[in-house]
Amino acid sequence: MSDDKTSQSPESPEEQVEDERTAINLSYGGASQVVSDESGSRLALFTNRQRPPVRLRGKIREPLLVREALSCLYDVVSSDFRYVPKDRTAYMAYQRMKKASAGLSAWQAQQAYFEWMSRNDPLAWLILDPVVTVHPDALLFEVFSKDEGTYAQLAIDWSAIEVEGDKVCGTTNIDYSKELFDGVQRMRSYRDTRIDIGDEAVSVATQTQAGVESSIEKTIKLPDTWLRGFLQVQSAATLPTTVVEIAAIDLYNVLRKLRLNADQKKKGRGIRIELVPGEAPRLVLEPWEEVLTTDAGPYKGKTPAMIRIWGRRRLMLLRRLLPFVESVELHLLGSGLPSFYVLRAGAIRLTLGLSGFTSANWAQAVAFDLLLPREAEEGLDAKLAAVIDVLAQHSVASVQELVAATKLKKGDVLRALQLGCQSGQVMYDLAAGVYRHRPLLEVEIDRSRLEFRNLRERVAHDLIAAKAVKIEQESRVFGVGLEITGEVAVKADRREYRPAMTLDDDGRVRKAECTCSFYRKHKLKEGPCAHLIALRVKQAIEEQRRREARGSSRTKVVVETRTYARRGDDREEVVQLALDRQRVKLRWGERGAARLRVQSLVFNTVAEARTAFFARADELVASGYLDEAAV
Repeated sequence: MSDDKTSQSPESPEEQVEDERTAINLSYGGASQVVSDESGSRLALFTNRQRPPVRLRGKIREPLLVREALSCLYDVVSSDFRYVPKDRTAYMAYQRMKKASAGLSAWQAQQAYFEWMSRNDPLAWLILDPVVTVHPDALLFEVFSKDEGTYAQLAIDWSAIEVEGDKVCGTTNIDYSKELFDGVQRMRSYRDTRIDIGDEAVSVATQTQAGVESSIEKTIKLPDTWLRGFLQVQSAATLPTTVVEIAAIDLYNVLRKLRLNADQKKKGRGIRIELVPGEAPRLVLEPWEEVLTTDAGPYKGKTPAMIRIWGRRRLMLLRRLLPFVESVELHLLGSGLPSFYVLRAGAIRLTLGLSGFTSANWAQAVAFDLLLPREAEEGLDAKLAAVIDVLAQHSVASVQELVAATKLKKGDVLRALQLGCQSGQVMYDLAAGVYRHRPLLEVEIDRSRLEFRNLRERVAHDLIAAKAVKIEQESRVFGVGLEITGEVAVKADRREYRPAMTLDDDGRVRKAECTCSFYRKHKLKEGPCAHLIALRVKQAIEEQRRREARGSSRTKVVVETRTYARRGDDREEVVQLALDRQRVKLRWGERGAARLRVQSLVFNTVAEARTAFFARADELVASGYLDEAAV
């Protein structure tokens, strides 16, 4: 009884529901704005005075293109795709604040808004202001959405700006407010538009229009989960990806279908990308099963694959830039994993990274975390320091240039760069294929705090390391998902817990329960308990081992489910092949059908069942079927 009380104490990791936060101080000499006069417009961006000075002055050659690209950034930084129920309380408070600030100037109203939000809604300051980097070859902006699901990087080559004077390279923040967004909308192609980034020079440029500017001071309590998500998604771009080229009209067709049709409850919400070497990639929109054949040419890869991705509604954030886009590249990590869209429009490159899940989808998030290293190997910090020294001198470099400058092996340089991305010191420019020196914060980021989302996740990985987690049963139920039942033996509690969950085809948790006190008290309102997390991590590890066994030894596989698909002229045939020790079950039919034909086979030994399973899988591949989990 005493052990059970100890496990429920407030100091226990199981009872920690508040996320740790990092205080970030932001200080601006005034409100960033677009100043207009008889000579034209001036995009005046005040930089964060808490960071080393950054300065840039010049004339924008293509104001419309820059306007639409900056508008896409604002849509990303202000986006939040989490479900929010209707509540008029915030609206009434907003109306009162709007009435009280009716007679104030722009910067006074903004300052009053900051003060009101800090008093009434301190949790609103959850996101970091856009990160701006001035480098010898380009001007870059980085943003991350509030729901931890969307990352965007905008790169503007200097060919798009007539630079005046000397530019001061470095990284800083800008205050991208609604007033600045409204000012950007007034940029026109027939008027000269200049850009000023800095502090003193920008203040002088804006005084003639707005009078004496007042500084803006604010402190945000940045959740470690948001900061961790920013770094994780950005560093995921360094992993090997499958590159698919599509035309701008293909992306437009996807957005048009989504705009004219609402999502259906309990139906598929993904995009299936069918890749066959020598054929044009196909985009299949669920649940309508509409097939869009792309127009950018045949797929250049060597291996056929079918990749399913999510987060398609966030692609609407790209709609304003789409008329200027010349080409689109999709960089895919695999089904359910982050995906990246690179849009090229002349001198401008916009990279949109979709995590494939929001902060609420913890089951998919913990599976994704296994792709990235958690602890640095011995001696890697010294190699990272050598790489950072070279990047700090040149600002931007390729892997080959870093290998030559540091005299390190290519593998060591790549591991150091990935660690640098995860610690916020390095940024990978996916569109240009180079690494850049970009300290995300003015303070050093403690990697140990970002290793796990919370203490419950840390406890879960400790249980995995102690081999205290065991999967009792794993079965896939057609039309429901994957049912997993486990056993977690906790020596400190002298108890064995029985977590269980059901994952749907999208990797979301449809049902989860555990016998621990944390689950009985909170259910899933405060997130999953450590035992549920441990069970999900264990299942992801086993799934990864099964995938690795596909290309090597098949003798250890005893439980596995694969889905194959082949598209005909007017229909798509689906075959689900399941191995469960001595049983092999085969389901086949047309995709979307309410019922599929079923065949069950029982063998005398596991070896015989395994041989039959892999023989049937090879036959399907030889017949032109695509493995939906091949990547």
